[in-house]
Amino acid sequence: MRDDPPKRVRPATGRGAEPPRVRDLPAPRRNQSFIGPLFRNVFAWPYRLALAGLYRAGFRGWHLTMLSLATNAAIGWLLISGRFFVSGLLLMVAGLFDIFDGGVARLRGEAGPAGAFLDSVIDRICDVILFGCLFWALAGQGHRVAAALALSSLLLALLVSYIRAEAESEGLTLTEGLMQRLERYVALMIGLTAPGALLPILVILTGLGGLTALQRAASAWRQLPEVRPALRPAGAGPAEKE
Repeated sequence: MRDDPPKRVRPATGRGAEPPRVRDLPAPRRNQSFIGPLFRNVFAWPYRLALAGLYRAGFRGWHLTMLSLATNAAIGWLLISGRFFVSGLLLMVAGLFDIFDGGVARLRGEAGPAGAFLDSVIDRICDVILFGCLFWALAGQGHRVAAALALSSLLLALLVSYIRAEAESEGLTLTEGLMQRLERYVALMIGLTAPGALLPILVILTGLGGLTALQRAASAWRQLPEVRPALRPAGAGPAEKE
């Protein structure tokens, strides 16, 4: 989850440093996803309170990123062991780590390309662990349809991320998408904890994941004519109109 750039806040470390005031902290960043606007409006103050607590406790962004990885690894082991309900509960903790790591890094003034790269790579590793272990568990139990849907959900999640990475490498901006990381976490929490909900949730993840990939691909395609002239070599003739 992303959040808006914080207001001026003095670092929490150092002698005489003042802790940030909750009212001065940013709300969650605007996210053009299915439940992103709802999360921003409903949980703005709880988000600020938790962000202030993590800041004052001395956590740094990469601490939360690595805690998210460790938690997802534990979830993967629980899934393979067949303990789906506990996995769903623990997924809430992993989701909170994933929500706050970037916010804490930006609040401390430590956000940068290295942190963004680490966070993106760890997010993809967590996706592979989560859906890969879910596929393994379901296949081992003989639930072939659910296992196939778990695998397709993983592939589509990676595809959505890949489309954005390729678009940004071309100078485009892609933030929209019906099914993003926040939605996947919430959906899987429901699927793993509510009796009989896992198969329908996996159907939804696969369907909306495919729509999100198409949505981002279409958005990138629409933006390409705007960036192509800027990417042309110096001295080249005018670009042809499409």
